[in-house]
Amino acid sequence: MKDNSNSLIALLAGLAAGIIVGMLYAPEKGSETRDKLNDSLRDLGDSIKDRASDELSHLKDVKDRVTDTIKTKFSSAKDSVENSASQAKTAFDDASDSNDNNFNQA
Repeated sequence: MKDNSNSLIALLAGLAAGIIVGMLYAPEKGSETRDKLNDSLRDLGDSIKDRASDELSHLKDVKDRVTDTIKTKFSSAKDSVENSASQAKTAFDDASDSNDNNFNQA
């Protein structure tokens, strides 16, 4: 994700530098230069929106994967605890029955 941030910063810096150089060397009227600047800024805004949408989608995917992993691990741990509790209860019941039989025989 950090590489994506660096790429976006580089893109913005390059675009800004290009706009500034273009304005300084433009042989056009001011109104034409402003129109081009507006178009460039609109394109930049669209690019940022697209990039943000892509990043948001990626973050949602990561969140979903993490949530699924946590649910799976929790379910597995719960099953393991329930299994251990069942085994302990069975062992306790068996030991209790054995003690009852030994007590009755004595």
